[in-house]
Amino acid sequence: MGKGLVLIVNKWDLVEKNSSTMSEYKREIAGSFKTLGHYPLMFISALTHQRVSSVLDVAWNVYEARRKRINTKILNEWLAKTIAAHPAPSIQGKSIKLKFITQVHAEPPVFAIFCNYPKLISTSYQRYLENELYNQFNFSGVPVKLSFRNN
Repeated sequence: MGKGLVLIVNKWDLVEKNSSTMSEYKREIAGSFKTLGHYPLMFISALTHQRVSSVLDVAWNVYEARRKRINTKILNEWLAKTIAAHPAPSIQGKSIKLKFITQVHAEPPVFAIFCNYPKLISTSYQRYLENELYNQFNFSGVPVKLSFRNN
């Protein structure tokens, strides 16, 4: 639906914990729900008020990330570095050239990437580009959409 998301696990006061309990739960949740890897995950207790005050801060950060606009020049510099690190694979004997990128919409962020064969971009390469966008521009909690277009 294009909305921001913060995953909140309540009743954290009832869990028997040691120093690695939270990281174990995070790994288990990330393994079970792979598509939610770029969304903030918080463990709170409404009863003891543990981390409750930080929920709105995290939600606000997601809201700001959802409204974020990135300059086309910065995006194209990022695209050049990303392609240099891992070029798009050739498919059906055709070399795919990603030429430039621009942000065409905010709330949620949508990016148009212009290339010579948009229908031949593999799903795995699309995920690679999405992951790199998340990592470089901190879109934590926000679904990022890519639109491949012919130029």
